[in-house]
Amino acid sequence: MELCAERYDQLDKRLIGVETRMEKIEGHIVDIKEAIEQSSNGQSKQLIAIGTTIIGVLITAIVALVIHLAQK
Repeated sequence: MELCAERYDQLDKRLIGVETRMEKIEGHIVDIKEAIEQSSNGQSKQLIAIGTTIIGVLITAIVALVIHLAQK
């Protein structure tokens, strides 16, 4: 009887250890997920800024050409 109790006690300790490690892994996964989301958001904002700048430059060039052609 005492041997079974000791075995169950050891199994319980191992199970608690596994649960603790799983919680740590889950924490790391959440951290990685947040880092990826922040990186993606930063890249999206950067691409939007670049695209807006290019469109602005193109519109300015078209307006300048129209004004130049209108003055001739």
